[in-house]
Amino acid sequence: MEYKETLNLPQTTLEMRANAINKEPQTQKFWEENNIYQKINENKDRTNSFVLHDGPPYLSSDKIHVGTALNKILKDIIIKYKSMNGFYAPYVPGYDAHGLPIENAVVKNIKGGRHSITEGELRAKCREYAAKSLQGQEAAFRRLGVLGNWENPYLTIKPEYEAEQVRVFGEMYKKGYIEKGLKPVYWCASCETALAEAEVEYADVSSKSIYVRFKFDEDSTERINLRIIPDNIKPIYAIIWTTTPWTIPSNVAISMNPKYDYQLFEYRGDVYVVAQDLLGRFIEDAGWDENEIKLLDTAIGQEFELMEVFHPLVNRKSKIILGEHVTLEAGTGLVHTAPGHGLEDYEVGCKYGIEVFSPLDASGCWKEEVNIPELVGVPYYKGNDMVIDMLQNCGALVHQNEINHSYPHCWRCKHPVIYRATPQWFVKVDKFRDKAMEEIHKVKWIPASGESRIGNMVEGRTDWCISRQRAWGVPIPIFYCEDCGEVICTDETIENVASIFEKEGSDAWVNRETKDLLPNGFVCPKCGKTHFRQEKDIMDVWFDSGISWRAVVEKRADELGHTPVDLYLEGSDQHRGWFQSSLLTSIATQGIAPYKQVLTHGFVFGEDGRKMSKSLGNYIRPDDIIKNYGADILRLWAASVDYRNDTKIGDNIVKQLAEIFKKTRNTARFLLGNIFDFDPEKDYVQYDELKNIDKFALHKLN
Repeated sequence: MEYKETLNLPQTTLEMRANAINKEPQTQKFWEENNIYQKINENKDRTNSFVLHDGPPYLSSDKIHVGTALNKILKDIIIKYKSMNGFYAPYVPGYDAHGLPIENAVVKNIKGGRHSITEGELRAKCREYAAKSLQGQEAAFRRLGVLGNWENPYLTIKPEYEAEQVRVFGEMYKKGYIEKGLKPVYWCASCETALAEAEVEYADVSSKSIYVRFKFDEDSTERINLRIIPDNIKPIYAIIWTTTPWTIPSNVAISMNPKYDYQLFEYRGDVYVVAQDLLGRFIEDAGWDENEIKLLDTAIGQEFELMEVFHPLVNRKSKIILGEHVTLEAGTGLVHTAPGHGLEDYEVGCKYGIEVFSPLDASGCWKEEVNIPELVGVPYYKGNDMVIDMLQNCGALVHQNEINHSYPHCWRCKHPVIYRATPQWFVKVDKFRDKAMEEIHKVKWIPASGESRIGNMVEGRTDWCISRQRAWGVPIPIFYCEDCGEVICTDETIENVASIFEKEGSDAWVNRETKDLLPNGFVCPKCGKTHFRQEKDIMDVWFDSGISWRAVVEKRADELGHTPVDLYLEGSDQHRGWFQSSLLTSIATQGIAPYKQVLTHGFVFGEDGRKMSKSLGNYIRPDDIIKNYGADILRLWAASVDYRNDTKIGDNIVKQLAEIFKKTRNTARFLLGNIFDFDPEKDYVQYDELKNIDKFALHKLN
C-alpha cells in the first residue's frame, strides 16, 4: 500500500488550473446547446419578477470598450443574483442602430461622398454596417458569460420598433408636446446637423475675446444728456465683451441688467457706459490710463431700455434691452446679443419681439444676408480674425486678448460646435416638466446623488430638439400641404405610416412616393387639396432609444411585464441621455416614469488615471484580456471595483486580479477537498447544536 493512501487527504475533481481560455467557451457552448437561459426562467413565478431593462449600446463598431463590458457584467451579476433568489428575471439585450456615427463611418468609404448616392442607397449601407457591428458586439457579450435572450434581442431599426416610435411621436404631437420652431440649437458645421445636449462634450480652447464699442444714436444720446449729464454733447458708447467675435455681424441688441448700476465716464473726449462693479476690471484689461478716466454719473440699467446704438459693421441699429441673464462675472455688464447664435440671447430677444437673425448655412459659411460682402462664403471659424480687423478699421475695437475657457465640441467629429438658429422640431418639455419632476422624486436613485443630477437638468429644461438633418434614422412623420402650407399630423396619417413601417421599415419613407405614404383618398384638412410633401428631417437617436420602454417592454409584456420596470443601469452620463429621454417620452404619453430604480456606474480609465487612448499606451480591450486570461478575470474586476465612481484597469491591475483569482480558486479547491466525505444525512449538525464559535463563524460569513 502506498503511504499516501494511509492518510486522510483532501479529494476533489476541481482542477488546480482554471484553463479558462479553453474551458469557458465549452461551458458557454453547453449553456447555448441546452437552452440554460430559457430553463432558468421557464418555471419561475412571473408574479414574483425582477426586470432590468437593457439600455442599448451603440452599433458604431463591432468591438466593445471595457466600459461597455463593465456595464454588461454588472447587469448579468444582478440578474443572476435575482434569479438565484427565486425571482423571474428575464434579460432582453438591445442595440441602438441609427444615427450620425454610423452614417459618418459609412460615408467615409463612399467614393464621391454622401451626395454621390441616393438616400435609399445610403440607408441600405448603414443597415449593413449596423448588422456587421451587431454580430461582433453580440459575440463579445456572449463571451463575457452574459446570459439572456440572444435569439430575440431588440434593435431600434426593427420595423415593429420604428412603427411604435412613430405612434409615440403622434401621441406627443396630438397632446401639443411637439412643435416646430426657429430657435438656436447646438449645430455641428462639420457634420452639418443639429445636436442634442447629450451629443455635446466640452474641451478647453484658447479664444480671442474682444471689447467693442457701439455708438448710441442721436435720440438716445440726447436722452442720456438731458437725463443724466446735461451740457455734455460728446458721443456716447456702450461697450460689450465677447469671446465669439464672429457673431458680431449677427448682433441685433445689447442686453443690460435692469437693476445694476452703470457708470458713465469720459475717456479722451468720448463718453462710455460700463457696469459700475466691472469698471476697474475693464480699465485694467483695456490698458487705459486711470488718470484719464473722468467719472460722470451713474444710472440703473432700466433707464437705458429701448435706446438704440449703431451697429459698427452694418447699416442698422441695435436695441438696448433688459435681461436678468446679465451678470457681473465677466465683461462689462452689457451683453452683445445675437438671438440666432445663443439660447439666452434668443429667450431675451423673444420678450422684445426681436427677429432671429442667423446668416450661416449648414456648413457654417456666411450667406448673403449677412450684408457684409467680404464675409459671404467664408466659414465662421475663419471669420474671427476678419471681424476683428473690420472692427479695428472702423474704430469700434477697444481691446482684444486671448483667453482659455471650456467650449462645446461635437461628440463624434470632435470639432467645435456653434449655436445656429434653424427651423427644428422640439419637444416642449416645459409643458409637462412639473410632472417629470414629481416622478423623479419617486424613483430610487443609486447613488442618491443621481436624483439631484437629473433633477437639475430637467428643472432647467424648456425644450428638446429632436430633429436631425441626416439620412440614417426614423423620419419625422410630418406632411406639408403644397397648396396652403398646412402642417399635417393626424391620427389617420400617423397610423398609416406606422402600419407601413411595421411591414417595410422606415426605408419606406424614402422608397415610396409621398402619396403612397398617406391614406387612400387623403385630402388636406384645411384646403381640401391633394398635393403634399414629406418632412426631410429624421428623429434624434435619443428619441429612438428613449421610447424602448414602449417599443420593447410594453410590446413584449408577456416576457417583460409592464412599466415601470424594476431597474435601469447605465453609465453616469445617461442622466442627460437615455435616462432622461426615457423619462420624458414616458411622462408625455403615460404620465409615469418608466423605471422604479436607476443605478449608475462611473467611467473606466487607464491605470494611470487618464482617459484610455492608444496614443497614450493605456488602452486595453476586453477581447485582449479574455484572450490572455479568460472572461472571469474581467468579471472579477467588475465585481471588485466600486462601480459608483470612475474606475481603472490596465495590464498591471489585470495581472494582480489573475493572482487573486488563482488564490480564490485554490482556496475553494482546498475547502471542497476537505468536505469530500461529508454526508449531509449523517454529518449535518443543526444550528442549535453548534458551538458558539461555529455560530460566530456563520455570522461572520453572512
